[in-house]
Amino acid sequence: MTERIATIERKTNETQIAVSLNLDGSGQANIQTGVGFMDHMLDLFVKHGLFDGTITANGDTWIDDHHTTEDVGIVLGQAFRQALGDKKGIKRYGNAFVPMDESLAQVVVDLSDRPAFVYRVEPPLNEKVGTFDTELVYEFFWKFALEARINLHIIVPYGQNTHHIIEAIFKAVARALDAAIQIDPRVKGVPSTKGLLG
Repeated sequence: MTERIATIERKTNETQIAVSLNLDGSGQANIQTGVGFMDHMLDLFVKHGLFDGTITANGDTWIDDHHTTEDVGIVLGQAFRQALGDKKGIKRYGNAFVPMDESLAQVVVDLSDRPAFVYRVEPPLNEKVGTFDTELVYEFFWKFALEARINLHIIVPYGQNTHHIIEAIFKAVARALDAAIQIDPRVKGVPSTKGLLG
């Protein structure tokens, strides 16, 4: 099987981001974004997706964490799409339920090359976890889905602790993606009756 690896760098006046991603790894992570809570979540993402990932960022966090978090989502999405390659033989769809103590997250993905994002988190999140603005979870995953060109649905039916809810989301996204990228020897070409994804 061809190695599914990508390295993407992006530099703007607000951030400098570098991502290396191996979709067929073992969960080895090296994360340094300057946003402590995102480092924790991205470490979980890499570990539970069984990817190998190096993600570094240098951003204008003296303003806030928005630009860095959003741009990491952009570059990680680009790396995911590039590493996935032509998508021949993949299962395409993935689904995961992940509990985190009292919270539950469900994530469903379609690696369709048609980006869409649904974010239904029913319990209201606290505005912050530590110094991290929790509204940035939406921004991160929307930009990731857009750049990865995937259909991503995140559903949280219940939960109380905001940290637990967000942690369950990141783990569930990773596990759903891991399921969707698996190669199924029964699939010939791309998994679409159209003959292409998109």
